[in-house]
Amino acid sequence: MISLKKYLEMEITQRGPHKAEGGELLPHVMELLFSSLRAIGTGAAQACPAIGAELEESLGKVESSLANELSAESLKRAEQIVGEKLGTWGTKAAGHFKEKADEIKELLLVLAKTAESVGERDQRYTAQFSDLTTRLNAIANLDDITQIRSSLLQRASELKNCVDQMSRDNQASVAQLRAEVSDYQHKLKAVEHLALKDTLTSVANRRSIEARMEWLILQDEPFCVVMLDLNGFKKINDTYGHTAGDDLLVQFAKELESNVRSTDLIGRWGGDEFMVVLACNLAGAKTHLERIEKWVFGKYTIPADGGKTQDVQISASVGIAQWTHGKTMPALIKEADAGMYKDKQAAKKRK
Repeated sequence: MISLKKYLEMEITQRGPHKAEGGELLPHVMELLFSSLRAIGTGAAQACPAIGAELEESLGKVESSLANELSAESLKRAEQIVGEKLGTWGTKAAGHFKEKADEIKELLLVLAKTAESVGERDQRYTAQFSDLTTRLNAIANLDDITQIRSSLLQRASELKNCVDQMSRDNQASVAQLRAEVSDYQHKLKAVEHLALKDTLTSVANRRSIEARMEWLILQDEPFCVVMLDLNGFKKINDTYGHTAGDDLLVQFAKELESNVRSTDLIGRWGGDEFMVVLACNLAGAKTHLERIEKWVFGKYTIPADGGKTQDVQISASVGIAQWTHGKTMPALIKEADAGMYKDKQAAKKRK
């Protein structure tokens, strides 16, 4: 048994007895390699959505490159790229989690400082009340009613001022604490919001799509999912470059988002695959799909070499599935994916 890399590096005349074996194993080995790259990308996106999508995208490009050109040189180049991307992702992930930990630490320090301030204030007022109690006890030893009355009025005024000051201090402390906590709540919500967005297209990412489906299933509400896979996207990447491909994905996502209702969710499932979660039954979903095919599929303008632009016709293979009571989310996604794959095969036969 020889490795794929060694097999590719050998001259054709040297392969000898391994030729048949290599010919049979090569597709399986490549599929295993591609599956590993996808698994790494998916795992990174789930572990740290804020930066994992970038790694997932990079590994997808490596896969496309290997699928287009398989040689010892391309494998070596892919190995180097994957190593660099994983190292970069690890560094960014560590920094990201440290930043989130620092934010939480800062919030805890604010709470500790507030608690300390309240404690100091309470000690100050304890001393004042103790002094007031001593003075009131001293009044009991006075014989002159007029003097007693005057002392009581003075002590009552002091007591009122002390209570008023405590009230003002309490209100100020609570207001300050509320403001600081509110500020950190907004920061945390902003971080959570970004974690649910695809970094390239700004639509929902896979984690957000799955969360929406889980919520709808828990609510026992009818819904459908539509899986879309862009046709001919690899050719666009190979012809005009990945920058043009990324630009096309951004445009397609915006068009898709503008042609559904606010109650529906548009998301990027990965690579050039998108998913739409429609809050309706199958009949309603097919109506929405007709609208998407009419207004979203068509001509797009992408950047080309030399600062020029290029018009391309874009369509997508589509799979649709309806959730019914008792159906699991993985089963629903598998059904939509199977429909999409069937539609793509049919499109290839029509060419």
